Order: sequence, then structure tokens, then C-alpha cells
Amino acid sequence: MTDAPESSRAAGATWRLAAWYFAYFAFVGAFSPYFALYLADVGLSAWQIAILMVTPQVMRLLAPGFWGWLAARCGHSSQLTRFSALGACLAFAPFFITDVYAWMLVAMAFVWFFWSAALPLVETLTLEHLGGRVDRYGHIRLWGSVGFIASVLGLGVLLDYLPIRALLPACFVILAGVLAAALLLPNSPAASPKAALPGPGDPWQTPVLALLSASFFMAIAHGPLYVFYSLHLSLHGYDKTTTGLLWSLGVIAEILVFLAMPAIAARFSLRSILLASFLLAVIRFLLIGWYADSLLVLVFAQGMHAATFGAHHAAVVALLARWFRGPQLSRMQGLYGSLSFGAGGLLGGLMSGYAWDTIGPAGAYSLGAMAAAIGACLIWRGLTAEPNLKNAT
Repeated sequence: MTDAPESSRAAGATWRLAAWYFAYFAFVGAFSPYFALYLADVGLSAWQIAILMVTPQVMRLLAPGFWGWLAARCGHSSQLTRFSALGACLAFAPFFITDVYAWMLVAMAFVWFFWSAALPLVETLTLEHLGGRVDRYGHIRLWGSVGFIASVLGLGVLLDYLPIRALLPACFVILAGVLAAALLLPNSPAASPKAALPGPGDPWQTPVLALLSASFFMAIAHGPLYVFYSLHLSLHGYDKTTTGLLWSLGVIAEILVFLAMPAIAARFSLRSILLASFLLAVIRFLLIGWYADSLLVLVFAQGMHAATFGAHHAAVVALLARWFRGPQLSRMQGLYGSLSFGAGGLLGGLMSGYAWDTIGPAGAYSLGAMAAAIGACLIWRGLTAEPNLKNAT
């Protein structure tokens, strides 16, 4: 008779986590595809746009260490997530009153300082609530993809009829929604004796280093996509509705792979999944860079987002959860975010900004393809097996 209340609590926690993912990635869906268009509209150069658009990656590199330390000291991940959402809302307000590059840079830094706290904390919270059912992670995380699609499609249509400055109030409303969802997050479940066990004494074993290094290069590869994809499409004559549809297509593919991941992982090793994701990334970014005039090619390339982000991210999370537990898992999640979305995203964004002005869009995407090829080599050579590192000494 005690199973029903426990099941009800678990279901309630699942939906509250899903609601947070929905709201969190709805903001990403508003920011990533369209904010560069807003910055171009206020007259910034490609280099200034690149600097502003990689500021989130700088904060993802620098801030998670502070927030992880604070979470370890306070032990209240949900409360910190709520505080970070409030801070991001307040920090976004200056965008309404200034178009000056320097002030926008300061505002961007503060928004993403607070924003970067949340995802590693909630990822760990989600894995804690799932316990040993890591294969169910994708079924919760996919709601973030749904939020992204709802945002990018809705705003794509809206911005074809309204000036690009309408993006600012839309972003602020979504940030308020993130705060509301954060207020509903469940607290961390009581740690079981098994969950309290430490992970490996030395996390810097070759497979871990290979995984983190390859993820760094995968983020570099995505730099031209996340910074300049919408501008790339605009230069080739696509309207904002089409741009939103193409962004959404990639995320729909991501949702499908999250749903299918348990079956895929049962049939293929995580190493094989990672290798396939890197090799498809090489093809994807070459296609986007050199064949953007063909809508059919762009549709095909966006479908590859299922592999280059969805399968890659799910496989990395699964391997980290297999190798680490408890506080060490939380630290490794933060490190993964810092090295990939932080350092890799920063370098990829800066690289794409410089390449865009010097060797052109096709060259920028070709550099992204080269970064993905390096990541494939790292997985091939460094992740030669999937050892259970919990038994390492």
C-alpha cells in the first residue's frame, strides 16, 4: 500500500522537472536563433555580435565552478536554481533601455552568470530522482526540446509581422516562466546508502579525459551553428518563419532520439553511438556551409541534429552516470558543461566570428566540421571500451 503514494510523488517530481526543462529551453529557443538578428538590427558588427553571443559560453566556463561550490556548501540545489532564475530576470532588464554595445555586454554577462547555474544543478537533481533508471532521462529532457520548438516556431511567425525588438519582451516573459517553474522544482531526494557511495578516486582516467575532450570539440563544431545559423539563412534569402521551422526540425529530431535512446543503447554501445554522432557532425556542417541554397539539403542537415546533439548528449550523460555517483556526479556534470558548452562553445563562437569575416560562411562551417573530426578521433582512440570506472582504484 505504500507504493502508490511513492509512485505519485515520483510522477509529480517528474512533471515538475519536465516543466522546468520546457521553460528553460523555451528561453534558449528565443535567444539562440533570433538574438543575433536583434543585435544586427541595432547596428553591431559581426565581431561584436560574436562577442556578445559567446558571452554565455564564457559564463558557462567560469560560473559553474562557483555555483557547484556553493551547492556543495549549501546543499540546496532547488533553492539555488530559484535564485539564479530571479537573478537572470533582473539582469535582462537593461536590454530594454540601452543599445550601447558595452552596456549590453555587461548585461549579457550577468544574465548568463545566473543562467549558467541552473542546468548542471537540475541535471543532477533529475538523475537523483531517476535513481538507477538513467535510460528514462531522455523522457524528461525531451520536454526541453518541446519548449525550444514552441518558442522558436512561435517567435519565427511573430517576428515576420512585428519588429525584431519585440524579441526583448518575449524573452523577458519566458524568463519569468523559468522563475515560476523553478519555484515548483522538487527538493533533492533523501540519499540512499548506495547513492552516497563515492565514485572513482581518480576521475582523470583515459576514457573520462577522452569523453570530455571530445565533447569540447563537439561544442566547437556547433559554434557557427549557434551564433550565425539564422544570419546564414537570412543571407540566402530565407524568411524568419522558414528559419524557425528549420531550427524546430533539428529539435524535433532531437526529441525523437531522446525517446528512442533506450532502444538504441540496448542495441549499440555508447562508444558506437558517440562515434556516429561525431562523423555525422562532419557531414552536417559541410552541408550547411556549402549547400545552404538548397532547402532540401538544409532539411536533411537539420535532421542530423538528432545525432550531433541529441544522441551525443544522452550518451555523455549516460556514461557519466555509469561512472560517477553522488557529489562526484554533480561535479562531473558541471565540468562537462564547463568544458563543452562553456570552453568549447566560447572557442567555437569566437572562431566562427573571425572566420565569418575572413574566409566566409562556408569556411566557418568547414572549420566546425574539422573540429567534429578531431572529436571522432579522440573517441576512437581514447574510449576503446566502456569500463565500469566505479571499480577503479
